[in-house]
Amino acid sequence: MAMVGGGQGSFIGPVHKMGAAIGAGIELVAGVFNGDRARSLASARNFGVAEDRCYASADEMFAAEAARADGIDMVAIATPNHLHLPVALAAIEAGVHVMSDKPATATLAEALRLRDALAGGNVLYALTYSYSAYPMIREARARVAAGVIGTVRKVVVTYHQGWMSKPLETGDPRAAWRTDPSKSGVGGASADIGVHAFHLAEFVSGQRVSELVADARGLVPGRTLDDDCNVLLRFAEGQAGVLVVSQVAFGEGNGISIKIYGDAGALHWAFDQADVLIHAKADGSVETVKAMSPGILVRTPLPIGMGVGLIAPFAVLYRDFDAAIRGDIERLGTVLPGIEDGVRGMRFIEQVARNSAAGTGWSTLETAEEVAA
Repeated sequence: MAMVGGGQGSFIGPVHKMGAAIGAGIELVAGVFNGDRARSLASARNFGVAEDRCYASADEMFAAEAARADGIDMVAIATPNHLHLPVALAAIEAGVHVMSDKPATATLAEALRLRDALAGGNVLYALTYSYSAYPMIREARARVAAGVIGTVRKVVVTYHQGWMSKPLETGDPRAAWRTDPSKSGVGGASADIGVHAFHLAEFVSGQRVSELVADARGLVPGRTLDDDCNVLLRFAEGQAGVLVVSQVAFGEGNGISIKIYGDAGALHWAFDQADVLIHAKADGSVETVKAMSPGILVRTPLPIGMGVGLIAPFAVLYRDFDAAIRGDIERLGTVLPGIEDGVRGMRFIEQVARNSAAGTGWSTLETAEEVAA
């Protein structure tokens, strides 16, 4: 594979590289790792990529790799949001499969354009909604689908970080682009971590959000985009939901969790104990699940105890994607997030911003076309 972005100073680039290698034996052989040529070359050396396969632009890379007998089969997009669409479109034109960081694009209009570009083609596209790849999250999804906790009544998902509690925009490149509407889009925390929470709520519950009411604000003085977001959800079949995300919660590291309450039990999962699923049962007993049930579509390629952190879920995502490329297409769009998940994520981000600004109460998330589908 190749990678665009993810070079020096990036946390997620090495995660892509390691996840791909561990999960599917995929080798990183080419890339455009940084807009600065010197830093891109230094990143290539760190990644073990040959200098002649470290390119100045994505267009140059796709053209050069297409002319090679050993050219790339796929590309990982690990850039700020505003670059997701142009790189993905170039990959589609070159016939190269795409694994993209979330959100899919910077705007909903771009996500719809990307969906159209993928339609009817042979290029596969997946998104790194990494939390959906934890084995215990997939176990929770399977238990909900099997009716183990009865009919779902309520979904509560939270994601708290504290790293942006102070104004870091001028000193930290990671904070700079996330707080810049020209690079991030209309969402700040809602786009960066809120889409993870939104996807997890739908992924585990098996339900689609139909309406929401949001309060999304920049609590750090002078910050343009939201760094704190609180959303009430209504699901299509009447279930209640609460989604709370913040990047200004002092003392929090990466605190994502989900609780699914049914009429015959509940399931609880939290990132800091990612290898554990808590199943509260109607008889008052509590089961601590540490091994997956038989019949789960995709198992983790790593042993129990390796689930905390992001290498394990990225390994699962890349193994799923490799399997989809080799013909096991049923994984894509089910356990492996695809373009439809990307479109819904962008619709969530923009509706949260619109609803919060308007302050008019409940608003519809889905279009009539989506409901019919």
